Amino acid sequence: MSIRTILAASCTVVALQSALPAFAQDRALAITIYADDLALVQDKRPVEVTGGRQRIEFAGVSAQIRPETVSLSANGVTIVEQNFDFDLLTPAKLMEKAVGSVVTIVRVNPATGQEIREQAEVLATNNGVVLKIGERIEVLRDDGLPVRVIFDKVPENLRSKPTLSVTVDGDRRGTRPATLSYLTSGLGWRADYVALFDDASSKIDVQGWVTLTNSSGTTYDNADTTLVAGSPLRAGGGYNDQRYGRPQRPQLVTAGTETGDRERLGDFYLYPLAERTTIANMQTKQVSFLDVHGVPAKHGYEFRNYWMGTQEEPQSARTVYRFATGSADGLGDQLPAGVLRFYMRDKQGDPQFIGESTIDHTPMGSTLSVSTGDAFDVKVKPVVEKRERLSSRRWRTTMNYTLSNASPRAVTVALQQDGLWGDTRIQSETMRSTRPNADMAEWQVNVPANGTAELTVVFDSSY
Repeated sequence: MSIRTILAASCTVVALQSALPAFAQDRALAITIYADDLALVQDKRPVEVTGGRQRIEFAGVSAQIRPETVSLSANGVTIVEQNFDFDLLTPAKLMEKAVGSVVTIVRVNPATGQEIREQAEVLATNNGVVLKIGERIEVLRDDGLPVRVIFDKVPENLRSKPTLSVTVDGDRRGTRPATLSYLTSGLGWRADYVALFDDASSKIDVQGWVTLTNSSGTTYDNADTTLVAGSPLRAGGGYNDQRYGRPQRPQLVTAGTETGDRERLGDFYLYPLAERTTIANMQTKQVSFLDVHGVPAKHGYEFRNYWMGTQEEPQSARTVYRFATGSADGLGDQLPAGVLRFYMRDKQGDPQFIGESTIDHTPMGSTLSVSTGDAFDVKVKPVVEKRERLSSRRWRTTMNYTLSNASPRAVTVALQQDGLWGDTRIQSETMRSTRPNADMAEWQVNVPANGTAELTVVFDSSY
C-alpha cells in the first residue's frame, strides 16, 4: 500500500506553519494566456517593507512558474535573492521529511475505543513506512485498524501552496504596491468552433468558443484575463519540419487582406475576456467569442493523387466545405487556430456530427476549404495506362482517372494530380486543367448522379 493511501485520511498535524510576512489581502491579478501552454502572470499586491534587507513570501504562485522569468517591481525595493518552494504539504511529503525524526503513532482498539500512543522513529519511506518503536522494527501498514500519525511541526520547506520567497532591500519602512510578474506553463487556451451546415440553403452557422485550461497547480481568483492569438517564438522550442511523410491537407485556400476591429499586440491579436474570471486549478472553462449565422458555404469533393501511379482500388474523395471569413458574405472576423467541428441536421431536425478539422490562424477575408472526412459514395481510381521512356531523362505517362458517384445527385470533384516535379508539362487532356502551383494540376470533374466520369491526361516529364 502506498504512503499516500496509508496517510491520506489519517494524518494529523499539530503545529501549523507560522503566518507569512505581513501582506494586505487585497490582490489584483492580470493574466495573458498564449495558445502554446504559456501564460504571463502579473500579480499586484501591497507589501509591507521594513526597510533594509528582508524576505517577502508570495504564496499562491503557479506551481509551474519559470523562476528565471520573475521580476518584482516596487518603488524603492531591489531583489537580492529569490527562491521557489514547490515542495507542497501532503501526508506523503510529511512522512518523507520526518525520516530520522520521532513521531507519535496512535492506534485505536476498535472493540474498546481505547487509544494507544507510542513514540516511533521514522527510518525510511521507500515503498512503505519503516518505523523503530522501542527495540522493534515495524512497517506501518493499512490493515483496517484506525491509525493516526502525529507530527510535532511542519518542516520549514513544506508549503501548503506554491510559494516564491524573495529577499529584498528596501529604502524605507512602509506599505507600498508591488507587481510580481512571471511566465508559467500549465495555463493555455485553444479555439473551438461549431459549424452547422444547412444543405438546402448552402449556408452555415458558426459559433466560436475559447477553451481555457489550468493545470498550473494554483487558482487565479477574479483575474483580468487576455488571450493572445499567435505563437510567440520560445528559445529551445524546436522546429516543426513537415517535409517528410504525407503532408497535411491545406485548409487555407487564399489568405485574407482585411483588417478587423480586434486589438493587436505586435503581430498577434488580443481576445480580452469581457469580465474578470476565476480560473480554478484543474479546470476547463469556455467563453463564447464568435456567433455568426447564414454564411454562404459550398459543399464539394476533392481527391489528390500524390504521385503519377496506379491505385489498386478506388479511393474515397474527401468531403470539403468552402466558405469565407471576410466582412462581406463571410464570418467577418479573424479566426485563431483551433478545431472546427461540422454538424448537419437529420430528417428529425436534430444536429448530427459529420467531422472535424484543425485550422491555422486565419486572417480576416480568407477563404477556407475544410475537410470533414472521406466520402462514402464518391470514389476515384487513378490508373497508369502507359509509361514510355523517350530518352534517358524524359518520360511520357498516360494517366486515366475513373470517378464514380453512388449518390442520387450530381457532384463536382476537384481532382488534383500532385508530384509534377521537374520539367513536367501536360501534353494532352480530355478536360481543361488549372495549375494551383508548379507541382500540381487540378480538374473540376462533373460526375452525374448514380454514374461515372473519366479523365485522361498525358504528361511529358523531364528529370
